[in-house]
Amino acid sequence: MTTTGPIRVLLADDQALLRSAFRVLVESEPDMVVVAEASDGAEAVALTRATAPDVVLMDIRMPGSDGLAATREITSDPGLDHVHVVMLTTFEVDEYVVQSLRAGACGFLGKGAEPDELLSAIRIAAAGEALLSPAATKGLIARFLAQGGPPAGGEPAGAGGRAERLSALTGREREVLVHVAAGLPNDRIAERLEVSPLTVKTHVNRAMAKIGARDRAQLVVFAYESGLVRPRVE
Repeated sequence: MTTTGPIRVLLADDQALLRSAFRVLVESEPDMVVVAEASDGAEAVALTRATAPDVVLMDIRMPGSDGLAATREITSDPGLDHVHVVMLTTFEVDEYVVQSLRAGACGFLGKGAEPDELLSAIRIAAAGEALLSPAATKGLIARFLAQGGPPAGGEPAGAGGRAERLSALTGREREVLVHVAAGLPNDRIAERLEVSPLTVKTHVNRAMAKIGARDRAQLVVFAYESGLVRPRVE
């Protein structure tokens, strides 16, 4: 989805002081606006439905309904398919991060990130891209998927088995998926495969449709969970 007008941001964190700091930062940008603030997961879901933000900055650990539960509820709602969730965490390694990616979050960011990193993350998420290029993120995914097996709760409803969905991909779609899982953008994949970026985008979109993925983040998780890409644990 292409955002027109300012990027609409919802802040979900149980610390009012931190929300205030994020609000000042976000609203210092001419292309962004904070539409709501939530102090727990249930409030985040309700306000997401009420205000239709483009991006939700979601703290993972909040009292009551936490960020993980809220992310699952938001990303499973067909009426909110335009909303992109970025998880915020104080931990470099957090199993909940990968569970959130499996649930549909487009990536995560440490609370200690620089202001420019946070603003860049919001723009990347609003554009529908995945925050998966940093090596630390890919390493985190690799480590937990190597240990964790299928998501708690099993396969997503109606999604079908991973092997069945993998077999539905063409050879070229699998090849593109491997490069997506490596964190490469479309233009870099196009260079490697000697095709146009538009062709790569078409293959990515078809793979997402066949797999039932919301975005590139879920493509990466699927690539690891299906065994198409083997995690390399340092």
